[in-house]
Order: sequence, then structure tokens, then C-alpha cells
Amino acid sequence: MESENDPDRREETTMAKHCGAESAFAHVPRAPEIPVYAVMTACSKDPSPVKLNLGMGVYRTEDGRPLLLNVVRKAEELLFSDPSANKEYLPITGLTEFRELSAKLIFGTDSPAIKENRVTTVQCLSGSGSLRIGADFLAKYYYQSTVYLPEPTYGNHPNFFIAAGLCLRTYRYYDPVTRGLDFQGILEDLASAPSGAIVLLHACAHNPTGVDPTVEQWEEIRQIIRSKGLLPFFDCAYQGFVSASLEDDARAVRKFVADGGECLVVQSYSKNMGLYGERVGALSVVCKTADVATLIESQLKLLIRPMYSNPPIHGAAIAATILKDRNLFNEWTFELETMTKRLTCMREQLFDDLHERGTPGDWTHILKHVGLFTFSGLKEEQIAFMTREFHIYMSSDGRINMAGLSANTVPHLANAIHAAVTQIP
Repeated sequence: MESENDPDRREETTMAKHCGAESAFAHVPRAPEIPVYAVMTACSKDPSPVKLNLGMGVYRTEDGRPLLLNVVRKAEELLFSDPSANKEYLPITGLTEFRELSAKLIFGTDSPAIKENRVTTVQCLSGSGSLRIGADFLAKYYYQSTVYLPEPTYGNHPNFFIAAGLCLRTYRYYDPVTRGLDFQGILEDLASAPSGAIVLLHACAHNPTGVDPTVEQWEEIRQIIRSKGLLPFFDCAYQGFVSASLEDDARAVRKFVADGGECLVVQSYSKNMGLYGERVGALSVVCKTADVATLIESQLKLLIRPMYSNPPIHGAAIAATILKDRNLFNEWTFELETMTKRLTCMREQLFDDLHERGTPGDWTHILKHVGLFTFSGLKEEQIAFMTREFHIYMSSDGRINMAGLSANTVPHLANAIHAAVTQIP
């Protein structure tokens, strides 16, 4: 009689399960839902005609539709009519023209670092892909494994560094009492960080808070980072969305490059060109010497090659076409200015509507915040109430996508906020 503990019998039983009705992957646990996508899904299933989606960080027009920039249409028409265009593979590092123009956009046309060939730039899969490649490079070649993230930060930021095997710490950034910058907390936490630690910095339009340091505060942050020998890693996802000036919104990054120190910079064209689905981005490493930049580029190629081999061509070609043509570039900056002004108008209208209703609390932070988002200060229970009673969908941390609003929908949000804070104090 065969024993149930017999190894051969157990192996036969296991093989039978795998070859039969039971899946070989039946043991895989269900992963938790990704919060921002869960909000989108819930909103899409809501049949209410007054529902409002303020969750996902994408720009919307006044009538709530996705925006395709006119300048992007023109660039695509030029690409379509170009008889020399092709769909061949790009080099591992991406479209050369795109890489060079992206570096100039963030560092400046006259950047000494570019002129001295101390910058290596590779095209990656938007900002997320650029962050992951940067994290993998640091995990493999940088001597420190500790990364400091601002508290709070973009929800996906921890994932890039955890996946690369790096250790996460946080530094104070947002003050929930003032709903502004915890500047003293930033300085104290960075001052106590171990020498060489990596520090993630939002170049402008901090996500999710909408709170940025002033020019003077950035200078103090730079000084303490350099004095401690920390490595700055910039995420620049919203260049042009704060001041409507591409130059001004790059000022923080350029401060760190001008001092001759090293840093990493990630760029995304999802927001400022509306190229969300094209996945257009870049990772730049600013080095001490041109020789080091060459060495780093050689290793970035080896990281990219087994991951996705080379990046897609179409989105990068659109961006390069806009960046290199003076007329298209000017039209792009005009459209950026228009989008930024609309965000400001939404902030002003929401503040005015709350003020008119006599909504309890100080809402001046709405006017002070910048970029796509406003950190409302609403509690999780209040947000759940707004979803249930007013069909308003937003992140549980209180982040509001200001571009998801319009002149017609701001009053609905103001009514919901007023009801939430008066009924659920």
C-alpha cells in the first residue's frame, strides 16, 4: 500500500493538479488595489450626472475632456508628412535630438555642464521609467543605499526605490497646521541625514501638496545638501505648470547644477505637453567630469537593454519637433500659460465660493498652492462623505486635482466641502 507521505506520490499529486483543472498559480494572493486607480474605477461606475473626478493627476479642459495641445497636433502633422520618417528601432539611449533638447530645456541652453559634456541624458519611459532606471543605477553603483523622500510625496515614488532594493527614509516637508511648507523640518531632517544619502526633490509643483519652497529657501536647502555631501535626485514632472515659465520652473535644478556638484534629474512630458500615453521622459545624470558621464551612460545602457531594450520613437519625435522649432516652441509656451492661468482661476473661484458660504476654516492655502494640485486639508471621513453624498471622487489624503474643475463644477465642490466640514468637523 502506497503511503501518502511517499515523495513520488506527492510529486504525482502535484503534477496532476498542475496538469488538471487547478491552476499552477492558484496560490497567488490578490494584491491590494492601487488607490488612485480604485478612485477612477469607482467614479467610472457611478451613474450620477453630477459626479466629479478630482483624483487622477491629469489636465482637463473646461468641459472636462482630455486636452490634445494644438502644438502637438501640428508636430504630428509635420512628422506624418516627412518622407524621411521611419519606424526603425531607436538606440538604447533614445532619440539623440530629443535627449539633447531635453537637457537644454531643464539645464539651460548655456549650461556649463552641457558645454563641458558633464551631462549624460537617456530617453526613458516617461517620468516613472526614468525614476526606476535612476533608482536601479544608484542601487548598483552608488555607495549609499538610503533614500530620503519628502513626507508626503507622489504615491509611486517609494515603489521605484523599494523595487531597486534601496532603503527608504522620509524628511518633513508639509505642515498640516499651516498647510504650507515645513521648512525648518526640512533643514533639520536633512542635517541629520547620513553623509551621502540620496534626497528626492520635487523640482516644482510638489505632488500631492502643491507647496514649493521659495527661491531663498531653495538656496538654503542646496547649501545643507552640499555641505552634508547628500546626492540630490530631482523629479521634474510639471515644468511650466507653476509660473507658466519653463525657465523659472527649472530654477531649483539649475541652482544645484551651477555649483558644480553632481545630481540626477528626471523629466516627464506627460503633463506639460499632454503626452500621457506616449510615455515621453528622460533621465539625466550631471557629473563632475566628462569621463565619468561617459562611464555612467555605458552602464545606463546595460540597465535599459534587458528591461525594454530601447524606448518608443513617436512621443519623443513629437517633443523634439516642438522643442527645436522656434514657432512651435513659442506656441507651446503660450498653451502652457493658458493651462496655468486656468488652474489659477479655479483656485480663486473655489476660495471665493467657500468664503461666500462662510465655510468654517482658513482656506487661503488654496490660493497659495501651485501646480496641478491643492492639498485641501480635508479628513478621510469628510472625503468619504463627499463621495457618498455629492459623488465627488478624490484621493483619501485630500489632494484635489484643480484641472478636474470648471467654472460650472466649482460650486458643486464648494457645497460638498461646506457640508463635509460643518457636518463632520
